[in-house]
Amino acid sequence: MLLNPTQRQKLDGGNDRQFYDTPRFVTHVDTGFIDRLTNLYRERLMPDTRIFDMMSSWVSHLPDELQFESVQGHGLNAEELAKNPRFDNYFVQNLNQDLKLPLESESFDAVLNTVSVQYLQYPEAIFAEVYRILKPDGIAIFSFSNRMFYNKAIAAWRDGSETDRVELVKRYFQSVTGFSTPEAIVKVSQAPDLMRWLGAGGGDPFYAVIAKKIS
Repeated sequence: MLLNPTQRQKLDGGNDRQFYDTPRFVTHVDTGFIDRLTNLYRERLMPDTRIFDMMSSWVSHLPDELQFESVQGHGLNAEELAKNPRFDNYFVQNLNQDLKLPLESESFDAVLNTVSVQYLQYPEAIFAEVYRILKPDGIAIFSFSNRMFYNKAIAAWRDGSETDRVELVKRYFQSVTGFSTPEAIVKVSQAPDLMRWLGAGGGDPFYAVIAKKIS
């Protein structure tokens, strides 16, 4: 088993739909993180393809100049999703209760997840769904930083170091046969710890774990 029951637990075990009931029209990472993510999408995503942006909100950080065949959104707050200008359509679903995506197999060229992977209680099931809906050679990009709603992140995430979290997401991919060897991108501040603590020369660390459907 990838995670034991204790590792899946959240400090707030209440319904996730209720927690996200009030829209939050904010960005949960800084501009440096967002710029790196948009550049990564610019490098790895192809125009005129089908994109699934899962666990998303009112902004997807996709490059403005890239046009896609379609962008399908998903999240827990319909009001946030309705404000996202890149979505052609979207749906609301709690992936910790309903583990099956209402999407056709091999229907997307890319699956994106931004600063939300830490909330998945059954990641092996969700990553299997990501694999199912990806076309052959389709790409999955999971990006994250060190920020989170602490009471909603699973214990395996809360208790690990940032390096541990990168390895954890790699294990999520490796739990599904048919993904390529996960690639990790790490961009962290080189400023001294004191300077980072004072907020000078720091910035949100950027992590992305990437894999393709190869079989």
